[in-house]
Amino acid sequence: MAEELGLRERKKRQTERRVWRTAVELFLERGFEKVSVQEIAAAADVSKMTVFNYYGSKEDLVLKPMEHHADDAARAVRERGPGESALAAVYRQFVELLEQRDPSVGLSDNSEVLNIRRLIVETPDLLLRAHASRMHGLRQLAEVLAQESDGDRMSAQVAAGQLMAARNALINENHRRLLAGESADAVYPDAVAAARRAFGLVERGLGDYALRPAE
Repeated sequence: MAEELGLRERKKRQTERRVWRTAVELFLERGFEKVSVQEIAAAADVSKMTVFNYYGSKEDLVLKPMEHHADDAARAVRERGPGESALAAVYRQFVELLEQRDPSVGLSDNSEVLNIRRLIVETPDLLLRAHASRMHGLRQLAEVLAQESDGDRMSAQVAAGQLMAARNALINENHRRLLAGESADAVYPDAVAAARRAFGLVERGLGDYALRPAE
């Protein structure tokens, strides 16, 4: 029975992966708006209902795999060790993901990943959904921080906003450079240095940042 369930689960995952890959290939070839779910189902040799069993919307066919990382920062804080601050945990996780050239921090130069990123940037519906995913990540982080600060939700929101703003700015810069043709290995040292500066700025607070000199 266990073997049968294991085989069934593997087949389900293979089908889900085939549907996703088929959808992405069609979107890249013809554009997101010009491909219907019915066409995706036919190309993947499944029913339209099967597509929706795995992916609740057309946008899910691009973004669902990436959204598993929406709560990465919250997870880093939740699972941090004794004596480690929330900021240190988010920073540490980010640098570890950079070292792994992980797509979730924008440092994968895999051609498929880059093509999907271009598709998102060039498609308003996908860009809006990607923004919503980031906002979900911010709320998740704020919730974890509030739980660990005696329910001080306002401070948790401010802290989460600063941490996620730094994180997202770094990811955007990594994406920009890779989409311009640089390799992940070439960008990596600068990405680590930028992460140090960005999270250092959050740690110190804005203070006199961008202070206009006296005349």
